[in-house]
Amino acid sequence: MSSPVYTEEELGKKWDKCVSDTVIKFGGGIVLGSLFSLLFFKRKGWPILMGGGFGIGMAYSNCENDLNATIRSGASSRPISQ
Repeated sequence: MSSPVYTEEELGKKWDKCVSDTVIKFGGGIVLGSLFSLLFFKRKGWPILMGGGFGIGMAYSNCENDLNATIRSGASSRPISQ
């Protein structure tokens, strides 16, 4: 039997996941925006910023849903079964 996972530990893991998800999605948006800028928009800067903004927005939405689900499931420091 594994040791219990407390809400504080779970929130810490979710924050770590959110930060890494934000970095990955922001980077992917920048790359896709750069690609579209080079291929279709005559090297304009706005597709790069828009791609990065979309990446941050998607990551924010995912993090908000994950953290709200964790907080609603129980904010006390009682063990959560896995």
